[in-house]
Amino acid sequence: MIEKQQNNMTDLSLADDLFERVGTKGLSGEDIGKKSLTYWADVWRRFRSNKLALFGLILLGLVIILLFIGPLLSGKDYQFIDASMKNLLPSSEYWFGTDDMGRDLFTRVCVGGRISIYIGLCCTLVMFVIGALVGAIAGLQGGLVDDILMRICEFIGNLPYLIIVVILSMVMGRSMFSLVFAMSLTAWVGTARMVRGQILQIKEQDYVQAARALGADTGRIIIKHLLPNTMGIIMVDITMSVPGFIFSEAFLSYIGLGVRPPETSWGALASAGQQQLMFYPHQLFFPCLMIILTMLSFHLIGDGLSDALDPKLRQ
Repeated sequence: MIEKQQNNMTDLSLADDLFERVGTKGLSGEDIGKKSLTYWADVWRRFRSNKLALFGLILLGLVIILLFIGPLLSGKDYQFIDASMKNLLPSSEYWFGTDDMGRDLFTRVCVGGRISIYIGLCCTLVMFVIGALVGAIAGLQGGLVDDILMRICEFIGNLPYLIIVVILSMVMGRSMFSLVFAMSLTAWVGTARMVRGQILQIKEQDYVQAARALGADTGRIIIKHLLPNTMGIIMVDITMSVPGFIFSEAFLSYIGLGVRPPETSWGALASAGQQQLMFYPHQLFFPCLMIILTMLSFHLIGDGLSDALDPKLRQ
């Protein structure tokens, strides 16, 4: 019996010689093992594995590139009026046709898109800065400070949005600044409440208590510890808010409360094209198409970020 076991061991030792390691020569155990990924590297890996989100990112990039190089390609001024070229259909010279004043519609769509996206990004930035700071302070301080800030949020959040825009337009005039200010005045309330809810969940964590014990002030705790740990949900909110602001600007321009001529935006172009819908529908179609493509791309990116930043889905 013992002799049989020895023979089996000899067979096993001989079997090792029959195998050859491939692709690991000269590598250490750390090199052979799987490389560790940082949090944001893992987020990018999961984001690019989402085909729809990647499509949305590419689509948004193409739209932005078109907005900036479009006037260079057409070689036309978006404010140039040629009465002899009024209401032309799309052609090789005028790719999107012309409007009722003979201006090149393709160039105006590109320039108007810059303004619409610029307003959307500015409003989102104001919403993020004010909402994140107010929500972080309210959640971290608690008590009376939390009660006061939340009552302020409730008051501002219940103000009628359209009436605020009309009043500010009358007081400050129809300018880019007044439009961004009016749209951002109440938008940060939702972000503040969302950030406050996240802060209430993580402010009792050990690393926050350790920072307090080491003498860190409230500002440092918020910037260094609390906000970075809420960036996931904040980034999703930002991505979803940009198309909302673009659509709001388009709506305000559509009803005549947006940018002042000769400046234009997608909403202003859609408002002008609506008047020519029966006979020249292309004047309404192209601005609306750009709004749809931009909003679609942001929503696809937001859905992809929502999945990529979810720690429950991390592998």
